[in-house]
Amino acid sequence: MHAAQGDRVVIRGKTVEAPDRHGEIVEVRGLDGEPPYLVRFSEGHESILFPGTDFMIEHIEPR
Repeated sequence: MHAAQGDRVVIRGKTVEAPDRHGEIVEVRGLDGEPPYLVRFSEGHESILFPGTDFMIEHIEPR
């Protein structure tokens, strides 16, 4: 999995009632876009993540 700073992430809820979580990659800490990623979530907190099967990256094209 490869990502860049500014890409968006979606983590799917684990149950039907659980909402998806959305965030933005603030920092890529692995080599060549590899995990771990520092992610700022829409709720305002930040966390270091290693992606799982419920993790999707939406690549943002540079302007």
